[in-house]
Amino acid sequence: MANYTAADIKALRERTGAGMLDVKKALDEAGGDAERALEIIRVKGLKGVAKREGRATSEGLVAVEIEETATGGQAATMIELNSETDFVAKNEKFISLAETVLKAVAAAGATDLESALAAPVDGETVQTVIDTNAATLGEKIALRRVARVEGERVTAYLHRTAKDLPPAVGVLVATDVAGAEVAKDIAQHIAAMSPTYLKRDDVPADVVVKERAIAEETSRNEGKPEAALPKIVEGRLNGFFKEVVLEDQPLAKDPKTTVAKHVAGVNGSLTSFVRFRVGS
Repeated sequence: MANYTAADIKALRERTGAGMLDVKKALDEAGGDAERALEIIRVKGLKGVAKREGRATSEGLVAVEIEETATGGQAATMIELNSETDFVAKNEKFISLAETVLKAVAAAGATDLESALAAPVDGETVQTVIDTNAATLGEKIALRRVARVEGERVTAYLHRTAKDLPPAVGVLVATDVAGAEVAKDIAQHIAAMSPTYLKRDDVPADVVVKERAIAEETSRNEGKPEAALPKIVEGRLNGFFKEVVLEDQPLAKDPKTTVAKHVAGVNGSLTSFVRFRVGS
């Protein structure tokens, strides 16, 4: 006869997120000892983590934490935590894990994945905590990327692509104090339009050279007059900048103006931005 109750099964399932059958087997093996059963579930689960190592993690969430800095500005940390399925992505245990990871990464001031995974969490590391939770959730869990943005003001925008799932798109925008007035507009624009660079000067020279060559070759192939080529090429290059440069893009909420003009309208300035989209 089993020396544990239905309440014991329920309690252990809530602690681990494991299936009922796995919990019952663990309690049987542990003779009803809940703590021993917990260890059994974790050990078996961690063995499964290695087996799942090659699996794709294209679901998950984006989370952000903003804090005040000693210099009077703000710093924001954003993480992308991935799972294999959206079923796990909306699981409360996964969401709680993301909060734990985010707080640890932010507290460590991590700016890259390596330092984020090594950040301490109650005597362990972020990597260990992720692996332990992956064991109980039964899927590969991965911290995909981390960003830290600092500025006089930092504004965050999180977007849900499905109402029953956690945020899948995250944006951080750093501005001066004046620019913070329109920073939400800019963050929502970035979420929708996905620019690559803040300003034209940020576009690598080799990329500009390549785009110019493509524009020139395309124009020649179209039979454009030789004398008109310089102007045509510059026009096409400007079109390229409008696609990839944030300041040059027509503002999503008012295409009659540009992002740069919208910010200038409040005498503000943009200093940096970051955009994450889960799985891309």
